[in-house]
Amino acid sequence: MATVIRSETHPGIASYDEVNRDVLKILGRPGRGYYVLLAGAVAVFGIGLFAFLVMLVLGIGLTGLQNPVGWGVFITTFVFWVGIGHAGTLISAILYLFRAKFRQSIYRAAEAMTVFAVMTAGLFPIIHLGRPWLFYWLIPYPNQRQIWPNFRSPLVWDVFAITTYLTVSATFFYIGMIPDLAAARDAATVPWRRKLYTVLALGWRGTDRQWKNFTRAYLYLAALATPLVLSVHSVVSWDFAMGLVPGWHTTIFAPYFVAGAIFSGVAMVITLLVPMRKVFGLEKYFTIDHFEAMAKLTLLTSLIVGYAYAIEYFIAWYSQEPAEMGSFFNRALGDYWWATWIMIGCNAILPQLLWFRSVRRSIPALFVLSIFINIGMWFERFVIIVVSLSHDFQPWQWANYRPTLTGMLIVLGSFGWFFMWFLLFLRLLPAVSVAELKEVLAAPMRKLRPAGNRPGRAVLVERED
Repeated sequence: MATVIRSETHPGIASYDEVNRDVLKILGRPGRGYYVLLAGAVAVFGIGLFAFLVMLVLGIGLTGLQNPVGWGVFITTFVFWVGIGHAGTLISAILYLFRAKFRQSIYRAAEAMTVFAVMTAGLFPIIHLGRPWLFYWLIPYPNQRQIWPNFRSPLVWDVFAITTYLTVSATFFYIGMIPDLAAARDAATVPWRRKLYTVLALGWRGTDRQWKNFTRAYLYLAALATPLVLSVHSVVSWDFAMGLVPGWHTTIFAPYFVAGAIFSGVAMVITLLVPMRKVFGLEKYFTIDHFEAMAKLTLLTSLIVGYAYAIEYFIAWYSQEPAEMGSFFNRALGDYWWATWIMIGCNAILPQLLWFRSVRRSIPALFVLSIFINIGMWFERFVIIVVSLSHDFQPWQWANYRPTLTGMLIVLGSFGWFFMWFLLFLRLLPAVSVAELKEVLAAPMRKLRPAGNRPGRAVLVERED
């Protein structure tokens, strides 16, 4: 008779060896499909890079920016990618502090998504400068010009927000991966991989003292990273709320942006995990219950975002301020009505399908819905930025902005940049936490319980060899 471990959160996993084998096999030789996806991502990034070089030669006016719309698709995409990054911190840090069971399989991919999304977001304020080689002017340090950046400028706020978020997220991502890097080191057969994982694992041997220090450091980092979910996107929202443009100057922006960031971030996690689950055979690790939990979080944040949409229109009407009323009337029925209704349809109406359990537990339905949400959240930022700027206080200043091919190719290139890094991550680093999954399976070894115990506990069953 052999002892087999069964976990109620991961019923398909039977042993520690199975966890190592299933997770670390992703680091082995990938199939042809992986190289096709990687080549596609690199090609899309190359197209965006070419468009960016053309813009450098011919000027930023090639993107269609003009008065009064000084912020276009670049700042729209910047806010979009910052929002995408919030789900990783939420799933890895906040849900860790609350001991949410469903995070254990998915948080590593979510953390990687956060790092790469913030890396992508940080490019757009620099691209938007028009003279990106002077981006260091935004960094507050003693310099030969004997002047400091304007701390009242939203661009400087974004520098602080992005650098802080990237530093803490990357540190949290790396520290949590150290035990898994040691497992990859011990299983590696390729010399360069073994050397790489040996360096990254920092001499990890799994001693009691190392585990004690690791768990304490991880807890402190989780507590440090948690306020970032609220603070970083609040700072980004102040880019708008501190302005006097109709539709911007409101105190609702900080919670509104945070909820929208988590909403779009969780949707992107679903978008990434569905292909991962299928391609790498991780059905036992990304179960239907995991996707249902994320669907419930998506529904909750969709309701918050939908409520914010309704409150914005109500307050505009209640204020009886002509400029404010005109701005929101223009959003709904003006030249950009199509962008507004794409936003409302994708973010507030379609997610209501998640009230049905059959939709929440349907992987194809969640995948399609997550793509629509990502589209809707990009258009939300477009509506807030472009539509508001195009309909300012003075009618003689009103002018429409139409994104050009160059600008949209640069935006498209950012998606190639993001997916290129994510695919490289899948090839080089453990995409699922080996250590935390083993911790779930080790629960019954510490204290045996009968089969009818609490959810989340594993039980031992006997089987014939």
